[in-house]
Amino acid sequence: MTPAEAVSVGPTRQGELLATGALTSRQLTEATLDAIDRENPAINAAVAVFAEEALAAADEADRRRAAGESGALLGIPIAVKDDLDIAGQVTGLGSKATMMPATQDADLVTAIRAAGMVIVAKSALPELAIFGFTESDAHGITRNPLNLGHTPGGSSGGSAALIAAGAVGIATASDGAGSIRIPAACCGLVGFKPTQGTMPSSGGWHDLSTQGCLAARVADTALYLDAFGAFPESLVEAAANDPAPLRIGMSLSASAATKARPLDPRVRAALDQAAEAFRAAGHTVTEVKIPYKLDVRALAVRYLAGIRDGADGTDDPSRLERRTKGIARLARPFGPRSVEWAKRKGRAWGDRVHDALGVDVLLTPVMSGPAIEVEHWRDKGALSTLLSMNAVYPYTVQWNHAGLPAVSMPSGVTDDRLPLAIQLIARRGDDARLMSLAGQFERRTA
Repeated sequence: MTPAEAVSVGPTRQGELLATGALTSRQLTEATLDAIDRENPAINAAVAVFAEEALAAADEADRRRAAGESGALLGIPIAVKDDLDIAGQVTGLGSKATMMPATQDADLVTAIRAAGMVIVAKSALPELAIFGFTESDAHGITRNPLNLGHTPGGSSGGSAALIAAGAVGIATASDGAGSIRIPAACCGLVGFKPTQGTMPSSGGWHDLSTQGCLAARVADTALYLDAFGAFPESLVEAAANDPAPLRIGMSLSASAATKARPLDPRVRAALDQAAEAFRAAGHTVTEVKIPYKLDVRALAVRYLAGIRDGADGTDDPSRLERRTKGIARLARPFGPRSVEWAKRKGRAWGDRVHDALGVDVLLTPVMSGPAIEVEHWRDKGALSTLLSMNAVYPYTVQWNHAGLPAVSMPSGVTDDRLPLAIQLIARRGDDARLMSLAGQFERRTA
């Protein structure tokens, strides 16, 4: 396999090639930088490229391997979403309101460097990671490489677009309301949101947000999460082994502050096909209706208060986009007591929802349909954007509110090359079983 061919195969296979000496980290890094340079003009997914630093890190990784180290991620290139601090670089957050360079690495970045991964670029996101589409005044429109007229989703849209374009094998991603799972669904990737509290540099938006990654394969996702997270069982082992028979509840229940967009028949067909695949694997699949009640209001408190606090924490809030300022104003009534009430409500609901339904795992849509066209929300105001976006994406943020692990899995493609996806949600701390089910689904449907 040539270095150019190895760029997009993911860190598991890349690690095997490096371990056997079939290629060096420098060769892989040079090919990755070439791929970013080739693909980025069309998709606008990388907001910064660190060529000189990356090559130096690759050379150091090669020296470490030559000295006998054998880390699974040693020498693997990675793109970092521009919500993580890298010392000496501005953490842009998709905004013109952030200008001061970070004084030290985020905890996750420190761990990534210690593992010997090679940071090649920073990936784009919408301002303050608010939106399910990656467009900003600061950096323009990020496009889906599978269909340039459509969004790669958000907020981790830049990471998803780079991977889907074959420009990098893995990228960091964070998920506060669906920001790993939505881009994964838009770009045909695996998007695993782990249990809240398992990954470093998490906890934003009053504990709605968690760090994770985007990758094309379940094994690559498991490798990354095992390396940097705290899980009671090996996710790599789980991904490679089928789970025992499970009770799976398929639900079309939508958690929306307004009327959800009707479910695209192609998404419903993908869910039905997934249900049949799970039944064929020995699982029981039944339709259930998920109860929401007051949790919709409580999660809105956390989401809006988190955005307000993020806006207030920028270097110059006056430079924020008008829509962002408007969303931040919506949260002014929510003080600490409201936020703590909302967090308790979310955890309590998450602790009982599976048992109340008599299931081990939930099967739902990720989005109401395939990826939306770019500029769909252009010039919309704060409230109209939130309500319209929630109608398109009514299946993700409730699991941030609950703190539960959830994964978006590719499940087909439309005639115009847009991926379809399903979502699986497990109990708190049941990441290994969820990863096992995701791996089984991938093996049976790939």
